[in-house]
Amino acid sequence: TFKKSISLEPNNADTYNKIGGAFYKKEILELSIKSFKKSILLNPHCAETYNNLGVALKDQGKFEEAITAYNKAIFLNPNYANAHNNIGVLLQDLGKTNQAIDAYNKAILIKPNYAEAHHNLSFTLLNSGRLKEGLDESEWRWKTEKYFYKNRHFSRPMWDGIQSLKDKRILLWCEQGIGDTLNWSSCLSLLASQAKHCILECQDKLVPLLQRSFPNVEVKPEDRSLDQNRDDFDYHLPMGSLYRHFLTDITQNTKPKAYLVPDPDRVNYWRDRLASLGKGPYVGIGWKSSDMSPGRLPNYAPILEWSPVLKIPDVTFINLQYKDFEDDLAKVKDEFGVTVHNFDELDQFNNVDDTTALCAALDMLVSNHGTAPLISGGVGTPTKLANWKQSSWNTILNNPVGPSIDIFERNTWETWDNVFRLIEKDILKITKNRSL
Repeated sequence: TFKKSISLEPNNADTYNKIGGAFYKKEILELSIKSFKKSILLNPHCAETYNNLGVALKDQGKFEEAITAYNKAIFLNPNYANAHNNIGVLLQDLGKTNQAIDAYNKAILIKPNYAEAHHNLSFTLLNSGRLKEGLDESEWRWKTEKYFYKNRHFSRPMWDGIQSLKDKRILLWCEQGIGDTLNWSSCLSLLASQAKHCILECQDKLVPLLQRSFPNVEVKPEDRSLDQNRDDFDYHLPMGSLYRHFLTDITQNTKPKAYLVPDPDRVNYWRDRLASLGKGPYVGIGWKSSDMSPGRLPNYAPILEWSPVLKIPDVTFINLQYKDFEDDLAKVKDEFGVTVHNFDELDQFNNVDDTTALCAALDMLVSNHGTAPLISGGVGTPTKLANWKQSSWNTILNNPVGPSIDIFERNTWETWDNVFRLIEKDILKITKNRSL
């Protein structure tokens, strides 16, 4: 269709803008940028095209060029709220926190109900330690395109954190991925202690683990089929709002206890299984997400950049990736002569309960952001998180919770080398202690 349009109107700037958008959706950034630039060449006065070009350039890591494109869009249309929002995202990635906040506020001033700008502002506020403001802004998520259809609609009201829960029943419901559900369940006891009865609806595969971990809570699989007609609770609350209502308790408890309880028989099984591989320490590793889209990539270190950790002698490494790991493990074997052991009999994606038992049997887990460090932190296994400092995930809402968690950060403009060298020192301490 686009080829036909170009053949009919070869100088139509709008067509090239649309082609650029189509390539962007397919993550073909080079052709996307080329198309946007062609559109600008034909019509240098279109703010939307400059904004689109900025988005693609940012994902390609060309930050200065992206800022130039966004600024041009704003020059052409000072009231272009989307461009102000997008430049805010980029400024946050560059560690320019105050400038990012200013950009979001400009977008909101132009368009007060701009949910995406409010939500992005929440990440920057949380990342910079302005927790109460950030958690308040996070409530705008329900009006964003991404979360609008994830919301649930009941006849009973949402709990506001103020009304007494004495003699009341409350339904807590999952709203995001399994890692978020597990992480936020660290606040479950705070809620349950205030209510007469607490129900948690979560992903089906988490039910066994959370039932064991929270015996005073009614844990059941998520069921949205009867939402409008339910009368088994007085208030409800999405899990992502827990931190907002219990912020004081959470921030005062700087060394929380382990809160996930694995099956002890399975922990013993995995300890024996690990011992069958050789001597410890046994260190689990996780290095990427199932979604490695351009905007997420800065959160993850390519496996070969893990060399300071993977070259440590006398360590038995265990794979904690549940998919697309085979090629990377082959690279580690070829480059470093190191075997990262994978348990084919364990379905890490579906059998979360047994994966939790494995994490409890490990001596340590080292990972970029993902589900694995949220599990290991929750069971109390020493967890080393290799983190992108400017990430929207580097917040109180998304970082792992537990008694033995260390976070090592790298800035956008830095390599991962220093992070892994610092983690290397911590692993060497446990190998040294084992040899004494």
